[in-house]
Amino acid sequence: MTNKNIDRETLRALADEGNETALDRLADLADADGDLEELRELLDEGSMRAGLLLTRRAVAAGDPRELQRISDAGYDDAGNELDRLLRAPVGEETD
Repeated sequence: MTNKNIDRETLRALADEGNETALDRLADLADADGDLEELRELLDEGSMRAGLLLTRRAVAAGDPRELQRISDAGYDDAGNELDRLLRAPVGEETD
C-alpha cells in the first residue's frame, strides 16, 4: 500500500467522525506549522497528542500559565510538568 498525503479536509472529516489517528495527524500538522491556536482547539476536542505537543512547547518556554491551561483542558501530564516547574529551586533550570 502506498503512503499518500491526505489533505486536511479529509483528516478533519475523519476526526469529526471520531477517528483519533486523524485527530493526531491534524495535531502533528498544526505543530509543524507552529499553529498554536489550532493545537489548542484540537486539545479542546480531546486530542491528547495536541496536549503533548503543547506541553512540550510550554515546558521549553517555561510558561506556567500555559501549562495550567493545558492541564485544565484535560492533559494531566501538563499538570505534572507544572508541579515540577513550580517545585524547582529558585534560579535552577528545569531541563
